[in-house]
Amino acid sequence: MLRSISLALLLASAPASAFANSCPTQMAAIDAALSTASLSEADMTKVKELRKQGEDLHNSGDHAGSEAALGEAKKMLGI
Repeated sequence: MLRSISLALLLASAPASAFANSCPTQMAAIDAALSTASLSEADMTKVKELRKQGEDLHNSGDHAGSEAALGEAKKMLGI
């Protein structure tokens, strides 16, 4: 019984940890794209703000919020 409960908890936490690990990958993709992006100054500022917000949310444990902010930044960059 304890074994089944332990397995269930492990399987339930696996997607959360996988989700959390995509944040750094997305931040790296944004960082790489920033160097060659041809955006207006306002859009570049917005992308940098969204990237920072995504990192802060990731570090605080809000991975869904981080994914949303980073996704918006990637959309603006066209990646």
